[in-house]
Amino acid sequence: MAGGVLSFPLTSFHDDGSLDPDGFRTHVAARIATAPGAVFPACGTGEFFSLDEDEYRTVVTITVEEAAGRVPVVAGVGYGWAQAARFTRIAEEAGADALLVLPHYLVTAPQDGLVAQLEQLATRTRLPLIAYQRGQVAYGLDAFRRIAQIPGVIGLKDGHSDLDRLQRLTLAAPEGFLFFNGASTAEIQARAYATVGVPAYSSAVHAFAPEIANAFFAALRDGDDKTVEKLLRDFYVPLVELRDRVPGYAVSLVKAAARLRGHPVGPVRAPLTDPSAADLADLTTLLTTGLDLVGAAL
Repeated sequence: MAGGVLSFPLTSFHDDGSLDPDGFRTHVAARIATAPGAVFPACGTGEFFSLDEDEYRTVVTITVEEAAGRVPVVAGVGYGWAQAARFTRIAEEAGADALLVLPHYLVTAPQDGLVAQLEQLATRTRLPLIAYQRGQVAYGLDAFRRIAQIPGVIGLKDGHSDLDRLQRLTLAAPEGFLFFNGASTAEIQARAYATVGVPAYSSAVHAFAPEIANAFFAALRDGDDKTVEKLLRDFYVPLVELRDRVPGYAVSLVKAAARLRGHPVGPVRAPLTDPSAADLADLTTLLTTGLDLVGAAL
């Protein structure tokens, strides 16, 4: 999975909020065609929290069909372990290769409970699990050692960006255990994560501008600091500043950018909201700038 950016496709909706399977098929096929390291349907960027079980089945099934074995398909699951297990069974039946275990719902839990959540889920699936620490989920060293020994738990995605803690976890990990940079707009911290042994990262930008995402990945891989810093300075940092204007823009701004490029992804579902006209105008300018930097057009 470190051979390319990790792609998190958007879930397509019609204007009335209903699922748009055809639009999603077009969108996810275009993502897969750009050779990501893996594709992660129905995760945070894909509005997992807004999907019912039938919609989830459709999204994962379409992704598996379009991937056709060319890249791994890692489906998101979440909520408490009992509900997560229901989504797990659907993902198995749809042919997913692995599961990303999203943070559980609402409550703050002790370390023993975080471990038990994964233990309960691991006993109910044959698919490999990648734990996602973000929000209310953060594994201490002892809890991490325990989850790394759970049969079927193969990796950890980190969204906290606490590199001191993360370095301790990578040093304590068993051989072959996978780590992923899951920070919001992960490219901003990609170099820092790589220094503690976590080169693989997710890219929301890949959902609307794979040209930019892949150019950044190639520059980072090749040690082209000049290109990395230009893309950071002129595109990624302004994107983060725009993203931070309104809660939820980490998803809705990405979806708006995809629509600007003609991708059939539709609006976000409540409780998220689409960007204002003023923010959309700023996004259009920024997207044009980013594409110009890599020789592409809106």
